[in-house]
Amino acid sequence: MALTSRLSPASSGHRTHSERYQWIALSNVTLGMLMATINSSIILIALPDIFRGIKLNPLTPGNSSYLLWMLMSFLVVTAVLLVSLGRVGDMYGRVRMYNLGFAVFTFFSILLSITWLDGSAGALWLILMRVGQGVGGAFLMANTSAIITDAFPVERRGFALGIVGIAAMGGAFIGLVVGGLLAPVEWRLVFLVSVPFGLFGTIWAYLKLEEHGVRRPARIDWWGNATFAIGFLLVLVAITYGIEPYGHDTMGWTSPRVLTGLGVGVALLLAFVAIELRSDHPMLRLSLFKVRAFSMGSLATLLASLARGGLMFILIIWLQGIWLPQHGYSFSQTPLWAGIYMLPLTAGFLIAGPVSGILSDRFGARPFATAGMVGSALAFGLLIALPVSFAYWQFALVLLLMGLAMGVFSSPNTAGIMNSLPPDERGTGAGMTQTLQNSSMVLSIGVFFTLIILGLASSLPRALYLGLTSEHVPSGLAHAAAGLPPVGSLFAAFLGYNPMQTLLGPALPHLAAGRYLTGRSFFPSLIAPPFHSGLREAFAFALAACLLAAAASWARGKRYVHGVGTTTDSEAPADLAGAPLALAAVERPGSLGSRPEAPGRRAARAAGSESGASPTGEESGGHGRVRAGGAG
Repeated sequence: MALTSRLSPASSGHRTHSERYQWIALSNVTLGMLMATINSSIILIALPDIFRGIKLNPLTPGNSSYLLWMLMSFLVVTAVLLVSLGRVGDMYGRVRMYNLGFAVFTFFSILLSITWLDGSAGALWLILMRVGQGVGGAFLMANTSAIITDAFPVERRGFALGIVGIAAMGGAFIGLVVGGLLAPVEWRLVFLVSVPFGLFGTIWAYLKLEEHGVRRPARIDWWGNATFAIGFLLVLVAITYGIEPYGHDTMGWTSPRVLTGLGVGVALLLAFVAIELRSDHPMLRLSLFKVRAFSMGSLATLLASLARGGLMFILIIWLQGIWLPQHGYSFSQTPLWAGIYMLPLTAGFLIAGPVSGILSDRFGARPFATAGMVGSALAFGLLIALPVSFAYWQFALVLLLMGLAMGVFSSPNTAGIMNSLPPDERGTGAGMTQTLQNSSMVLSIGVFFTLIILGLASSLPRALYLGLTSEHVPSGLAHAAAGLPPVGSLFAAFLGYNPMQTLLGPALPHLAAGRYLTGRSFFPSLIAPPFHSGLREAFAFALAACLLAAAASWARGKRYVHGVGTTTDSEAPADLAGAPLALAAVERPGSLGSRPEAPGRRAARAAGSESGASPTGEESGGHGRVRAGGAG
């Protein structure tokens, strides 16, 4: 149909691209996302071997900060830089920035794999190189969704973004298994494994990806970038240090360093908002939040990540510290098997992600994103009901439900957000979405760890003291072991170390019950009740966040596409079911107030959508004129 091809650009906000190029773009950004997310999680399982390789005990007092920053540095850096780099992509080219990200990520992966330092110097080197790797990852993540949105028409974006979402979720769990396999062989392999893929992706992106986005030249908003980056960094650093013990307190939330970081960080973020409202070339157009599809979708992203961000860490601790030892696995084996036993979560996401993306292309994001969050809330409720020593088939079914629910939510929600953005703001919008996701993951880890540690601190010391003295451990030694911060036991379980071996150390050979104390049942039976208490509180927090995310998802309104307005698939005639959304919106036979358009007006509409302007010359961006339902 000639009419369909003429109106397709109006629906998608860009020129129609060949199907071949769409698959080139999708496969390339999928590789980039897969590489970045594998590297963000591969280190979780490989940490024991990494610290042994650089001859550093992360559980020694004073060394726990190295452990925290090895875990959090990548996530913190990406969260801080995503919005800024998304805006830079809007200004100078998303493909160019994406390709630079591939190169930067690969360069720092090489530097990580050739570490020659030991001890504290080696740990600092690895942390700094992880920061550099995070910069490359931020370039990749900030522009991925925008490149897909530029390449795919509206009616196929949900499917394409669903594939990218599968890569993101799949990579996180593939990293756990790959790390468990490679690290015992040689810890440097966990960093080196991404180098060939990075080199291939860099060359492939340079040769094959094309700039199809709408660029709007502008000056860089230096003050906005600085206040946002520094403020956000201070908040995330404060959250990270809040997990650590401070003085005689089990956690660091009362530390002057943490309180100062939070106060100054929040003040700088408020200054950022004031600067952006007055800037002629803002880093982030805050008026985008007037579009309900964008603001509610972003809020749902934040709440969903807040609910599930700390989930992987807590499930790993549950499996490694309690369940796997109780079921015959040695502590050294638990990191690999924890990753394997969590695969049902990935399987659920792999099944639901592309299916929900395809369906949301036809019916809109609201029903699927809402149902996904309700399903996630149900899964968290079932996790609360599980006993601490569960039957694995029960655990696997709950993880499968969680994965299905996350998959149903993820790609429709992302597609709904990206469809609501004007073409020249897609990089910024994608960066904001990823920033909300990554920053709320850091906050979620802080909340989950805090609730778990508070649960442990309330009863673990007494239980540990009584358990040790009942096995004829000298009272002074038992009191010293019980007096250590619970976070040490938590991190020991997370690393796959034997917690009692860590707590009792050199005294073990002189204890008659030393073999039993370091066995597979003593510590798990002690930690299980207090851990389960904190675990239920953490899951209750996540359940509430999921229900709020479901409410935000429903509040986004009907399907909204920038330049087209609000529509639903049911409004399109049957013979246009597979046609672009704009055709249905422009020519709905018999719809209220519609009439045939002259060819010249159709051409004007198509051209106006490409530039972000209405046929009458009015600005129709997400911060200007919006049809009813799109902006509330």
